[in-house]
Amino acid sequence: MAPLGRGIAGPGDDPLLPPAPPFRILHVSTGNVCRSPITERLHRHALELRLGGAHSGGLIVESAGTWGHEGAPMEAHAATVCADYGADPGGFTGRELLDEHVIRADLVLTATRDHRAQVISMGHSAGLRTFTLKEFNRLVRAIDPATLPEPDPALPDCGLVERARALVGAAAALRGWLLAPTPESDEVHDPYGAPITFFRSIGDEINQALDPVVTALTGVPARA
Repeated sequence: MAPLGRGIAGPGDDPLLPPAPPFRILHVSTGNVCRSPITERLHRHALELRLGGAHSGGLIVESAGTWGHEGAPMEAHAATVCADYGADPGGFTGRELLDEHVIRADLVLTATRDHRAQVISMGHSAGLRTFTLKEFNRLVRAIDPATLPEPDPALPDCGLVERARALVGAAAALRGWLLAPTPESDEVHDPYGAPITFFRSIGDEINQALDPVVTALTGVPARA
């Protein structure tokens, strides 16, 4: 099955089953060469581990930057961090965030509150589906998994897409009730130009923030 765009894969290709509409997750940072590429590739890798490399679940993970370095490769330290976690950094090219990326995204996860504000300012009813990564982490950890749809074994892609849409709606409903302890706690700082040790600390932050998000999206916990 051929992958769609830069996502991990597309809907099922069984001619007897209706194609599942994909659920697009967009990670946003500034240049799209450090934080958002790390998050994109770690997120895709985590989904592959939970769902199996041959099964996509209809989830597509992409990234872009508010001041994106269009066509630029991933920063070298960022690629090293991806490899540290077993994620493939190869073939990445930076993108500037465009209206079309926001329009087609079902969930936008940003590195900082400023990025979130920039995405929301682009319109396209983005407010209810745009969060910082750490904000979304905090919200999904408060959602009872039993309230989310369970994937149908007969139509697993459709089931996971339905679950993901329900998760975003539940997180949006909680946003005004479950506030961050401090504004800083919702930020992932920019490691651009920093030594590899700082990149690795940011990679650890991102990886820890992603873990409960991927569990909530798929209903599959990380393997011990």
